[in-house]
Amino acid sequence: MDAGTNGRGEDAWNSVLKAQGEEREKRIAELVSSMSLGDKIREMSGTTNLFKQLYMVLHYNKFPFLAGGNRRQGIPPIRFTDGPRGVALGNSTCFPVSMARGSSWDRELEERIGEAMGVEARSQGSDFFGGVCVNLPRHPGWGRAQETFGEDPYLVGEMGAALVRGLRKHVMACVKHFACNSIEESRFYVDVRVGERPLREVYLPHFKRCLDAGAAAVMSAYNRVNGEYCAHNRHLLRDILKGEWGFKGPVMSDFLWGTRDTVKAALGGLDIEMPLRIHFGRKLKKAVRDGRVPESLIDESVTRILRVKAAYAEAGDRARYSRECVACGEHRALALESARKSMVLLKNEGGLLPLDRGSIKSLAVIGKLADMPNIGDKGSSRVRPPYVITPLQGIRDLAGEVEVRYHDGSDPGQAAAVAAGCDAAVVVVGFTGKDEGESIPYMKGVGGDREDLSLRAEDVSLIASVAGAVERCVVVVEAGSAFLTAGWRDKAGAILVAWYPGMEGGRALAEIVFGEVNPSGKLPVTFPEDNGQLPYFDKRARSIEYGYYHGYRLFDKEGMEPAFPFGFGLSYTEFVYSNLRLSAGVLEDGGSITVKADVTNEGERAGEEVAQLYVSCPAKAIDRPLKELKGFARLRLEPGETGTASFELKTEDLAYYDEESSSWRMEEGSYTVLVGSSSRSGDLPLSSTFTFRKSGTGS
Repeated sequence: MDAGTNGRGEDAWNSVLKAQGEEREKRIAELVSSMSLGDKIREMSGTTNLFKQLYMVLHYNKFPFLAGGNRRQGIPPIRFTDGPRGVALGNSTCFPVSMARGSSWDRELEERIGEAMGVEARSQGSDFFGGVCVNLPRHPGWGRAQETFGEDPYLVGEMGAALVRGLRKHVMACVKHFACNSIEESRFYVDVRVGERPLREVYLPHFKRCLDAGAAAVMSAYNRVNGEYCAHNRHLLRDILKGEWGFKGPVMSDFLWGTRDTVKAALGGLDIEMPLRIHFGRKLKKAVRDGRVPESLIDESVTRILRVKAAYAEAGDRARYSRECVACGEHRALALESARKSMVLLKNEGGLLPLDRGSIKSLAVIGKLADMPNIGDKGSSRVRPPYVITPLQGIRDLAGEVEVRYHDGSDPGQAAAVAAGCDAAVVVVGFTGKDEGESIPYMKGVGGDREDLSLRAEDVSLIASVAGAVERCVVVVEAGSAFLTAGWRDKAGAILVAWYPGMEGGRALAEIVFGEVNPSGKLPVTFPEDNGQLPYFDKRARSIEYGYYHGYRLFDKEGMEPAFPFGFGLSYTEFVYSNLRLSAGVLEDGGSITVKADVTNEGERAGEEVAQLYVSCPAKAIDRPLKELKGFARLRLEPGETGTASFELKTEDLAYYDEESSSWRMEEGSYTVLVGSSSRSGDLPLSSTFTFRKSGTGS
């Protein structure tokens, strides 16, 4: 019987909400069994009305995108909005992009950011947030690398999980794009060829980490994996995600071209098509009636959808949700804190930074980006904050008695003349949404990938001109991922990576330049010396091989020296590592070892350090990376203070995927732990070993 026509549909939904645990599952099953095929299929696709869809062609994310829902049955729709640098509705708080936040290596901060985003989403009518992007940039020139947290699966997983923990207090957190999505301009058709081992060890573990943290949904990717579109990919969606991992929530397609075939998508494991009913409407109903899609699969999808709707029906505290919460003072302060912790000091020759406002009388600020709101790409992740503090404004606001002279850098000779008359210069260069970001079909010159990581030739020329005219030259680079520094870094006395720093970025930059804040960011991606050190990348590839190695692991394997290593970042103080100790010398199946190390601030300024734990495996039975990140801890230390970084290693953290047995295995032997300030061997002064043995194999 159709629950929508018997007058009891709404009561049935209310009974679902009142139940818990197994009883709720029973009530959901009863509701699904009473629904008509049409009502069930309606739950499986976007339902935003046509007028709003057309309006959002020009004003994307003006309203939440709806999916499913039935007024007669009392079932609410899902209300989707995008991220991840903030809520893409209204005039929300714009945080630094995810790559910048990855530079903070601060789980606790990221969780607070997630909670703020959740509050702002709910305050603007959304309950489903698609802002947990955890794809790995196999090549740092991927246009949307700015939307993820870095190159390493452990770091990305930890930061993504933290974001999920904050979001899930208020909204459904959707993790995207599943999987192997890291070429922008060919994302709609590229076939990523990847072996089972790299898929499991490199490109999937961070997704599982986010699901284990409580993510409610998964968004499939546009691309193919091993010949099949991700929204149709039975191995990804049914075998791994819903089978091995036991994920109970729905899988939603990426928008429009994310679904290509009705039957393949339904059989493959897709549950929701967005944002329109192209394949999961009449075509799906016909496929069921023709016997090409079992109705049991429809029931499964609807069960997943209703399960997550019920779980979040009463989420959060409704008293907290109001328009006054959007870009409120608390959230703006959080954006400022994030920008402070995200910026990475790459070079500081002779202690050029911080600039002492008491000893300099004039400061040149050079470059068009210094006076431009530059907060990331203009695609689906776009946030429209009520204001943006530019570098120039931030510096002027904090300059005090220092005279600030600005030139847009359009004429390097004139810019050099301005700098020559000053005690120091800050040159702001880099990229914008025109250079990198989401590639929008039929819109040329917007977003896309960077096959060449070099700065623009005019930026390099500007740096050379200004650095030649003034003794103290600071170069600030705005970007969404790694860039090349060869050819100009020797000319700069100091180099600061600002990324796309959000609405409060200019203020944070000024605080670091003038020493009110001690920089503490660490690179979440390796900065190469040249393009030739990176994996092959073709932004228009129809097919591409994703191997086992990229990032710092590739540099280690090939013995290449990067310009700046993964995990690197300078401070205005000095940290010294000592006293490494392990809780045990032997690790057995199912056990764990605690690793601790002391970090001392031996400088004269308070500061924060990110201690990093890497592990080298025996690698006798199978090829493995020279070392892998397995832990990190952020410590705030006063001058002279010593703190302890503590890490826990579990056996599953050290396992590799055996393709022959289709299982995870541990290799017996000696494992080396390394602790320090970056992935570079010279920055890992502490090391020790432990032995792994299988239970019952002797002493």
